[in-house]
Amino acid sequence: MIGTIFDLKEFAIHDGPGVRLTVFLKGCPLRCPWCHNPEGLSRIPQLMWKKEKCTGCGDCQQPCDDPVCKKLHRCWHHCPSGALSLRGESWEVTDLADKLRGYAPMLGGMDGGFTLSGGEPLFQPEFSLELLRLLKPAHLCMETSGFANEEIFGKALNLLDYIIMDVKIADPALHKKIIGVDNAPILNNVRTVLASQKPHTFRVPLIPGITDTKDNLTAISNLVGDSKVELLEYNPMAPAKYKMLSMDYPLGEVQKKQDFDRVSLFANATIMRM
Repeated sequence: MIGTIFDLKEFAIHDGPGVRLTVFLKGCPLRCPWCHNPEGLSRIPQLMWKKEKCTGCGDCQQPCDDPVCKKLHRCWHHCPSGALSLRGESWEVTDLADKLRGYAPMLGGMDGGFTLSGGEPLFQPEFSLELLRLLKPAHLCMETSGFANEEIFGKALNLLDYIIMDVKIADPALHKKIIGVDNAPILNNVRTVLASQKPHTFRVPLIPGITDTKDNLTAISNLVGDSKVELLEYNPMAPAKYKMLSMDYPLGEVQKKQDFDRVSLFANATIMRM
């Protein structure tokens, strides 16, 4: 079984309890205009070009037999300055699990484990579920938008020790308009998490003028109740990443932040940086 990932992050400290190794899976069904991991949106491998590292040597134009390089018309293998990198790599699930299991004793000693993130890990459901099964009995966490059918989400939840789930926009019409999909599956899966009593955290990105309004945050607060909530401050560095991937940043210029006390709307909230 083959899956596509775009990063393995060692010693992650914000992706679940303890110290973790986070696997970032490529592909996402949502199109949040503020996304700060744009290389996770498409399943297709992409080249990331860091202009400040490029010497203009032209070595990336050399012929290369790598099928990915042929499709992209440039070879990242031949870049001597590290200006080019490939975002997207295919893995056989058993090979990836074998690689990761070597970290398990060290991570367990630091009260941590493995986290699947993205993109959206449930956009590659069979691969993600099998990877979780193969990594047991390590402590397992997932960072997810919750946009998945009930059966897939339930199977993932049963395999996890901890779940971190985004709740971005509560109003269905606004969610469809801004993010491009119906939020009914997300709201249903929020209720599933609450009913499961599985250890969890909900995350809310504070996007000026879109998600950080009092109406939206109040509705989310009413939905998640006393659950732990992390409010993620808008990341102004996101547009630079889009430029490195030759993608347009869809959000454009952000508006002024709201001035009311957002934290006070939630029972157990902290503010973090995206």
